[in-house]
Amino acid sequence: MNKKQRTMLIRIVIAAVLLIALNVLPVIPENGWIRFILYLIPYFVIGYDILLKAFKGIKNRQVFDESFLMAVATVGAIALALYDKSGDYTEAIAVMLFYQVGEWFQSYAVGKSRRNISELMDIRPDYANVERDGSLERVDPDEVEIGSVIVVQPGEKVPIDGVIVEGSSTLNTSALTGESLPRDTKAGDEIISGCINMTGVLKVQTTREFGESTVSRILDLVENASSRKSRSEDFISKFARVYTPAVCYAALALAFLPPLVRLLFLGLPADWGTWIYRALTFLVISCPCALVISIPLSFFAGIGGASNAGVLVKGSNYLETLSQTKIVVFDKTGTLTQGVFEVNGIHHNELEDAKLVEYAALAESASSHPISRSLQKAYGKPIDRSRVTDIQEISGNGVIAKVDGVEVAAGNDKLMERLGVSPIHCHCVGTIIHMALDGKYAGHIVISDVVKPHAAEAVRALKASGVRRTVMLTGDARKVAEQVAGELGIDEVYSELLPADKVEKVEELLKGRSEKEKLAFVGDGINDAPVLGRADIGIAMGAMGSDAAIEAADVVLMDDDPMKIAKAIRISRKCLRIVYQNIFFAIGIKLICLALGAVGIANMWLAIFADVGVMILAVLNAIRALFVKKL
Repeated sequence: MNKKQRTMLIRIVIAAVLLIALNVLPVIPENGWIRFILYLIPYFVIGYDILLKAFKGIKNRQVFDESFLMAVATVGAIALALYDKSGDYTEAIAVMLFYQVGEWFQSYAVGKSRRNISELMDIRPDYANVERDGSLERVDPDEVEIGSVIVVQPGEKVPIDGVIVEGSSTLNTSALTGESLPRDTKAGDEIISGCINMTGVLKVQTTREFGESTVSRILDLVENASSRKSRSEDFISKFARVYTPAVCYAALALAFLPPLVRLLFLGLPADWGTWIYRALTFLVISCPCALVISIPLSFFAGIGGASNAGVLVKGSNYLETLSQTKIVVFDKTGTLTQGVFEVNGIHHNELEDAKLVEYAALAESASSHPISRSLQKAYGKPIDRSRVTDIQEISGNGVIAKVDGVEVAAGNDKLMERLGVSPIHCHCVGTIIHMALDGKYAGHIVISDVVKPHAAEAVRALKASGVRRTVMLTGDARKVAEQVAGELGIDEVYSELLPADKVEKVEELLKGRSEKEKLAFVGDGINDAPVLGRADIGIAMGAMGSDAAIEAADVVLMDDDPMKIAKAIRISRKCLRIVYQNIFFAIGIKLICLALGAVGIANMWLAIFADVGVMILAVLNAIRALFVKKL
């Protein structure tokens, strides 16, 4: 509880005690100015800030808000008690008191949800350890340059992304991925900021600046998520702008039209007091607090709950779109497969196997593609780039380069056809790297990728959650693509695609679906960025995904687990269910109570339930969106 909430709670208690005392003590006169002044004390204790806000709103020509409605209703009720000389000021003070109780509760609930999210995302490191003159010195992570070596001790947060150069340990990644299972790590492994080092001392060479590290990107995504509003939030904002002045004018009509009709046309007493009281009750009932507060809170809580589960949603508009996803399109490498390629065979080789791999590794040395890395790993020696000249990377085909003066071509069938070389087709399933030396075929290298452990289960979970169509797009060979798709239960597969072809295929899929069905694309590479941006909702693999993919995506999965896709959809649907429950509940109760208030059945006490009670119930319902662990 913060200082503001504590102050408000003290005001509520003081006002409640004074109100009870004024109604219980026998020495208080039943009427007159002394009674009026005594009752004004608790009224101003509990309501001075509401009156001040209402006055400022009128002064700034922004009249129609809940502060104005409460001020008019309670001041009007006190004026009626003075007019009737009844001395009954209790109802007006009680209305203000209960309204402030509701506001305090709402403030506490919102603060609690924010604190929960802050705790879930409490991964910002306060310092980094740099070794200087034989001792560790704590410095601001912003001051650490790329390539520096930092020391992470047991119990400390990893402050900056990097590569472990010394030591081994177990990492707690739950703040990033939502998974409690620790991860073992050793020298040579990449390590991302935000993890907690649990056991050994690690020396890490930084690969990014702090501002570009994983922890900073996560915090930036969560902090900026609330700025992107959903259609439901926009609807509520527009609704409140029209609704509030409409009910004010309706209350004004209720106060004056029936008495005038009675007086001028029916020849009956005007009964001004009754109708003004009904109008004031109407105003209290009409406050749109439940809608204005609970809908944004539902989305905020949903985004926070998703973050805790390792799913970063960049805005409530994306959460709403995600809930309508019926078509999921996957990239293959790094998304459904681990992207860890290994050389599994060398066939029809005219040279020694090691020599062919050496040529391939050197020719591919300028590429960061996983296949290139697997060739370099199989070569097993440092790459001497001075031996390589005239590198030409042909998108979707392969690479041509000169290695020690020999023209080396490494790529697929298309590259061989381009060079007029006849390749020998391979019976093995995998990525086939055909090799040509000085224009002559020299054999091929078989490289295989490994399907992720939960990929098949992830596809089944998507179908169980209502996704009607799954599609895989890949630049890989048709045989490899069809084998992976069949193994995972993917409905459709399109292979041998260039990055531009993927965009075209997604365009076709978008045209072939209904307006209500949303298409999600899941990818991780730089070449996926255009498709991620074109899909209705782009989902990027965050742990191993490229910066371009993460930047272009609307949703980021922090641990690259495809099972999180179905979980993200379930979280979004739970959040939207809560939003619609609150909209229908709040509007429904309001309309019923407004009708009862207009005909004189509802009094101020029912008005309090219609306003404060509905708001409290809606806020409690909204907070459920935080709890998504078991979805």
